[in-house]
Amino acid sequence: MDPALRPATSEDYGWIIAGVDEWWGRPVAASLPRLYLDHFSATSLVAECDASHVAFLIGFHSPSDCRASYIHFAGVDPRWRRLAIGRLLYERFFEAARAAGRSEVRAITSPLNAASIGFHRALGFEVSDPIDGYNGPGTSVVTFRRTL
Repeated sequence: MDPALRPATSEDYGWIIAGVDEWWGRPVAASLPRLYLDHFSATSLVAECDASHVAFLIGFHSPSDCRASYIHFAGVDPRWRRLAIGRLLYERFFEAARAAGRSEVRAITSPLNAASIGFHRALGFEVSDPIDGYNGPGTSVVTFRRTL
């Protein structure tokens, strides 16, 4: 089954936040405040199949760097993984970024998130070495960058 993609709305926040910790298998909800859907719903996406929410992508075009778009958070219900839904969401976001005149897409993750690092590499992202202190003392991230 092919999922239908649509723009996200603020109303999607309820189902996203209700399941995101379970989908990740650890607490991550604090990284996704509602303001992302209140202010970036036009550039964010939801995937649905048979009236079920199966995935989402929260992204935006950078207001500070006219070359860049940024994917803040993306998730696929574990029951729907390995069906290329994440790739479909990213490809649609890449199309929107190109249409907005952007030439690259960026994202970040924890250096411990091997699945995310592998997924981004498979989509053609350059992956940085871990950057200590990126989000303050005691934090470390890897950055992703893909030229469009």
